[in-house]
Amino acid sequence: MLGAIIGDIVGSVYEFNNHRAKTFDPFFHARAFYTDDTVCTIAVADALINKRPPAEALKDWGRRYWHNGGWGGMFGEWLQSDDASPYGSFGNGAAMRISPAGLLAETVEQVTALSQAATEVTHNHPEGLKGAEATALAIFLARQRLAPAEIRSTITERFGYDLDRTVDDIRPTYRFNETCQQTVPQALVCALTATDFEDAIRNAISIGGDSDTVAAIAGGVAEALFGIPDRIAERGWGYLPADMRAVLERLYRQG
Repeated sequence: MLGAIIGDIVGSVYEFNNHRAKTFDPFFHARAFYTDDTVCTIAVADALINKRPPAEALKDWGRRYWHNGGWGGMFGEWLQSDDASPYGSFGNGAAMRISPAGLLAETVEQVTALSQAATEVTHNHPEGLKGAEATALAIFLARQRLAPAEIRSTITERFGYDLDRTVDDIRPTYRFNETCQQTVPQALVCALTATDFEDAIRNAISIGGDSDTVAAIAGGVAEALFGIPDRIAERGWGYLPADMRAVLERLYRQG
């Protein structure tokens, strides 16, 4: 899960100012920050480890960190309303916040159950549910030490995503898109063709688009595949306030 948060932080400065190359320095830009992607990921973790209703946790954390901004239009309205009903979204927010489910699940069936519970409260469109589950499953399979090629094959067979591409194939024509359909496959390719955690994040930034969310999705998978180098983990940890750190610590104790 810290991998997803680090992806969000690194990608934060490139979301509306894409950098279509892997060669950016420093890795953590001086203006980098955690965004709504991190807030929602923490909320999902809180819901799953503390048995809170996901809608309650998302509204709690979203309102607590409302000042962070960056909220999608419909999601922002949902956060501020007293209505907890889903609104049929297939936005990529479903996938960027789901890494805790992939970390906590002990079986493939549990991946589906945890992913659906955390997603359907807002993103109850089939494509939203699909994008979240595919991301969580990739994390789970990486934790089981499946090779990237096996994960790509499993995700393609189960969800129909085209993962038979390279980052270089994607980069020239990829554009900003906030749907699961046009974010999750690209982010998974960035992680599953990488050589290590940092390379996965650099892949994600390099294709452009919704950079913080693409990197958050890729980062969650890359953490499960490669682990996070200490120097990167320590920097990412340092961006987070105490209440978020407490949730992360408990998540890793359970995961």
